Amino acid sequence: MDSDEATTTEGARRMNRVERREQILAAAIVAFAEGGYAGTTTDQVARVAGVSQPYVVRLFGTKADLFVEVFDHVAGQILERFERVAPGPDAKERMADAYTDLIGDPNWLRVLMHGFVVGAEPAAVGTRAREVLGRVFELYRSRTGADVDAARTFVATGMLLNVLSALEAPRHVDEDENLAALVECSIGRIARGTR
Repeated sequence: MDSDEATTTEGARRMNRVERREQILAAAIVAFAEGGYAGTTTDQVARVAGVSQPYVVRLFGTKADLFVEVFDHVAGQILERFERVAPGPDAKERMADAYTDLIGDPNWLRVLMHGFVVGAEPAAVGTRAREVLGRVFELYRSRTGADVDAARTFVATGMLLNVLSALEAPRHVDEDENLAALVECSIGRIARGTR
């Protein structure tokens, strides 16, 4: 029997190596989103995935290797959404819509933020994080025809929304009127579709 297509004694198909890897990657996204790079262990990832810690290490290597793969996966998915926006007169709105869709998965945004926070270590994450920022900036300009100031504003607004999301600010607007005003003028406009 092929080890990648193993079956249990009851005849139910077990996950093959590729499926198990995807399961662990999904679990790692959740774990790193919650704990960040420094606060997450491969043992925690294994528990979320329902596998052993040695199995996680066998598939991904070190925690740094796993985080790099998680960050690269999330960054790739985010960039893919922006890359699907075709140039044209409504590209600004479609770029904003693409970003708004990302807010629906706070784990992706948190992983992205954790990647920006670790910055240079692991080095591969710092390199990829810088590439992501530059690529979003370039995509906004090339898709919308916007100048550098408008593209900078798009990236900066996205980072503000990431921070507000990571802080769960919309759930805490009753704590501070200034926070409430900031949430309303940024996230509130998106929720109402008035950007």
